[in-house]
Amino acid sequence: MVELKKILDKLNEEQIKPVLDTEGAVLVVAGAGSGKTRVLTSRIAYLVMEKGVNPAEILAITFTNKASGEMRERLNKIVGDVSEMWVSTIHSMCVKILRRDIDKIGYEKNFTIYDETDKDRVLKRVLEDNNIDADKLFKTIKNCISNAKNDCLSPEEYRENNLGLRCIDEVYTAYSEYEKVLGRSNALDFDDLLYKTYQLFKVSPETAEYYARKFKYIHIDEFQDTNAVQFAIAKVLASVHGNIFVVGDDDQSIYGWRGAKVENILRFDEYFYGAKVYKLEQNYRSTKKILSLANCIIKNNKGRRGKELWTNNPDGVKVETFEASDENQEASYVAMQIKSLIERTDLAYKDFAVFMRINSLSRAFEQEFIKYGIPYRVYGGFRFFERKEIKDILSYLKIIDNHADDESFLRAISTPKRGIGEKTLMELKEFCVGKGLSLYDGLNFIDEADIGASAKNKLATFKALLDKFVEFSRDNTSDKIIDFVLEATSFNEQFSEKTEENVSKLMNIGELKNTAVQFHKDNRETTLRDYLSSVTLSTDTDDIKSDDTVTVATIHASKGLEFKCVFVAGLDEKILPVSRCMDDEDELEEERRLMYVAVTRAKERLYITRATSRYMYGSREFMVPSRFYKEAKRAISPDEAVDYGYRRESYIKREKDYGNEMPSYIKTEDNNGGYSSSYAKTLLNNDRPKEVNNGSYSNYKTGTKVRHAKFGEGVVIAVNENGENTSVDVAFKGVGIKKLILKYAPLEIV
Repeated sequence: MVELKKILDKLNEEQIKPVLDTEGAVLVVAGAGSGKTRVLTSRIAYLVMEKGVNPAEILAITFTNKASGEMRERLNKIVGDVSEMWVSTIHSMCVKILRRDIDKIGYEKNFTIYDETDKDRVLKRVLEDNNIDADKLFKTIKNCISNAKNDCLSPEEYRENNLGLRCIDEVYTAYSEYEKVLGRSNALDFDDLLYKTYQLFKVSPETAEYYARKFKYIHIDEFQDTNAVQFAIAKVLASVHGNIFVVGDDDQSIYGWRGAKVENILRFDEYFYGAKVYKLEQNYRSTKKILSLANCIIKNNKGRRGKELWTNNPDGVKVETFEASDENQEASYVAMQIKSLIERTDLAYKDFAVFMRINSLSRAFEQEFIKYGIPYRVYGGFRFFERKEIKDILSYLKIIDNHADDESFLRAISTPKRGIGEKTLMELKEFCVGKGLSLYDGLNFIDEADIGASAKNKLATFKALLDKFVEFSRDNTSDKIIDFVLEATSFNEQFSEKTEENVSKLMNIGELKNTAVQFHKDNRETTLRDYLSSVTLSTDTDDIKSDDTVTVATIHASKGLEFKCVFVAGLDEKILPVSRCMDDEDELEEERRLMYVAVTRAKERLYITRATSRYMYGSREFMVPSRFYKEAKRAISPDEAVDYGYRRESYIKREKDYGNEMPSYIKTEDNNGGYSSSYAKTLLNNDRPKEVNNGSYSNYKTGTKVRHAKFGEGVVIAVNENGENTSVDVAFKGVGIKKLILKYAPLEIV
């Protein structure tokens, strides 16, 4: 345990005020990098160590599993054992409540949690069964159902509230039937974890009161990203004691597309009358130059609480901007900056991140990073637990735990193949629906079904196999159950052919076993059900590791992260902001908040890049600079004219004429070894470069030693063939990597 005085002494004047204000409703508007996690943990420590509050009476809700794990670890070091304290995401909290009390709204406690893939499969079958055109309406209906649950609306209530929606009849039918299918399967989707908890509190006031009395002190982090149902649950939990402490930043509210309501934080003191409001504006993360840019960008939003970040950190190096001719040049610029800084500074690859609005932009960066030998990891894409082979194995575990889970039954019976076709499964489903049974339980009466003898035998064999798994699961942990399932089904034999894909799948299966081993090591006395819950509740940010790799991620996946050097790429209209938001002021403000979040992830260095053309939707398009890029340029160089008219087009033409992929790398003391791209000098210089004779371009290969008139000796690390505009990337000792056009560069082979 740590002495409380030492903890409080580390807080600044503004941080300590909300820590000591323990009674009633409190809102802390915490700017990026202002130490909100320290404030939260210090307040909880103060409650336990000074006020004598029982840890079991404290609730702390965080945004991600990673954040909750870190908070629990900090609290354990500060106050000792906090195993009785609820520190978790709101989804994990709701699972805990539902496992205890969901039977009060008609579900069994061994419910299955469907992930997005499971949800999609069920919903598509519902649409098919009800003759609704899935090709046209699937995405719309899926979003409507999710929005309804996030807004606490039943199918009937959603229909009543949206009578003007063109396809409201189809949405109502699909939502109603989808709920029935989930009910029969004793399954919840991700939105249900919150919605069913809300329903539970509504249907069972005594349950709501139990939890409201239990938690005397409620803490909620990232409050700006709460939606209607989360806010409703929070109000219920705070209804007895009234001690609700929320931390958030309206300038970082970026999940409106998930139903998050920025109004929850903007109007908190109206919802909780008399609430005290504190602001944390001192930033401990970024340099003055980075914060100045962040403030200049976000001040253009109207729907916000006024605040301005400041810091005692150094001024730092200049924020750099770069305009490429296309997406490949943009990625090449980023790659060479990283290589240069790695060589010239003590930065490691893990200190770099590339953030973008849409993950499709990652392709060019992956391509260039491979070319330059830069280790990287992409986040926000296909997650581990969504891989087919992993979901196939988990389907066995889910049906073992919940016999009513028809979705998992259908997946398990189909993999590995056991000679049971679609016709047999259709006949089995019809038989079970007629009997009012799940597919698993229906196998107990298979002799009564109108199914061929051969198919009946195969179904009976499968039922015997599942029964064997159920028996084994009673006395064994998840990792051992996985091994038993793999062996009994000969699951891995389908990947016996030694292809690269199969080797990867087998490695993934091995990693799945490792997750189960680690889960039971970290959580003693847990069950298969607990493991399955943890798997379903894992998020993209949980996968982010501290390996020495460059992080490539969407801005949405960057929340809560920080890096010494950040590149914000794709600053073009239609990308950031995305095209669908340009005509909606509220959505446009959220796009600006995304830009703000990306910028404030940077601690020491920040680069903002764009491309004048991109290959999009099957053709190359000319791109217009993002309004946020223009705001950034004005903030960085207020005295420098930012001209995107004739002169800019003239520059693009010259760039194409010369094939000059990197028109101006001008080393400055400002950035301590990085490169600065100065277009003003390029535009003012009207003299064409002089052509030189560098011999046959075919003589230049990777590994060729060369000498440059200015940079000295170096080694070719890449050749970029482009006819007469062929260029080479050369690593010069003490200078770094330069991209040189052979047609013009004073270069000779040595």
